[in-house]
Amino acid sequence: MNTAATEQAAAPAGVKSKRTLVGRVTSNKMQKTVTVLVERKVKHDMYGKYMTRSTKYHAHTEESINEGATVEIQETRPMSKTKTWAVTRVVQANA
Repeated sequence: MNTAATEQAAAPAGVKSKRTLVGRVTSNKMQKTVTVLVERKVKHDMYGKYMTRSTKYHAHTEESINEGATVEIQETRPMSKTKTWAVTRVVQANA
């Protein structure tokens, strides 16, 4: 049996799903860029307690989004030195 043919049928070559994350907008002071804080819970190896870890991403957007809004961001091509994410939708707008 040809395993290479079955692997190609399962996943087309060159097609890779892009990562999406949900976070909160912490800064909108740049033009066409927002800073998004993404928080996640990780379990401590020894003690088993869940800790909150956070990462800030710069995301591209054409529309103006207020601070505190919850947005979904998706991985894209590099647009600048620090900006490789784009806002796909606003989950919850903050007035």
